[in-house]
Amino acid sequence: MSVAHTDVGAYVLGLLEEDDRRAFEEHLAGCAACASEVAELDGMRHLLSGLAPVEPAPDAPPADVTDLLRRRRRAARRRRRGTIVIGLAAGVAVVAGGVTIGAALTGPRAYTHHHGSPAADLLARGERHTATDPTTHATGIVATESAPWGTQVALDLAGIRGPLTCRLVAVTRSGERRAVTGWAVPAKGYGVPGAPAHLQVHGGTVAPRSQIVRFDVLIDGGGTLLRIPV
Repeated sequence: MSVAHTDVGAYVLGLLEEDDRRAFEEHLAGCAACASEVAELDGMRHLLSGLAPVEPAPDAPPADVTDLLRRRRRAARRRRRGTIVIGLAAGVAVVAGGVTIGAALTGPRAYTHHHGSPAADLLARGERHTATDPTTHATGIVATESAPWGTQVALDLAGIRGPLTCRLVAVTRSGERRAVTGWAVPAKGYGVPGAPAHLQVHGGTVAPRSQIVRFDVLIDGGGTLLRIPV
């Protein structure tokens, strides 16, 4: 069975039929690009939760006509789902206001009271590590969780002012650096006087948790904002 890379969005939203889902999961185990994208789009399930199915109209056509229409719609949906889901993901990223799905929450332990976003959920249940940089005064809490494709990662970040463009990377035992996610910091910053809300972001890396020794918060253009040993 042929598997398309664009099936990643449909897989995250649970739109794949059983055969397609199994085939994509086999593909996912060996595709680092799709594995990373699955982690980044995971939050879309929460954004679309609560949508109820449309009830059939009282004057619906006979069953045989309805079945034919359903089969045609199913075939069309298979052809279109990659484009539709990718467009939807792009829309979510624009609404989120950054290059990753994240949330700004008040207080250093806000994740214990604001479940619903992927970052907050992982910060509440995952393996957590904390660090503060004595020079930049940035403080971070990173949470990890092993996955079949690698490692899910969430970050709670405070004590920073912008404007900055940052990225989170995982550093392995061999010194390899693997990208996790990236974001922009506005001028007012996060977790500082006048802007007390923390930044929380969620992403993933193909590196297994057992091989990761630390996470670095890097500034685009040069410089390290924070290092969090794990």
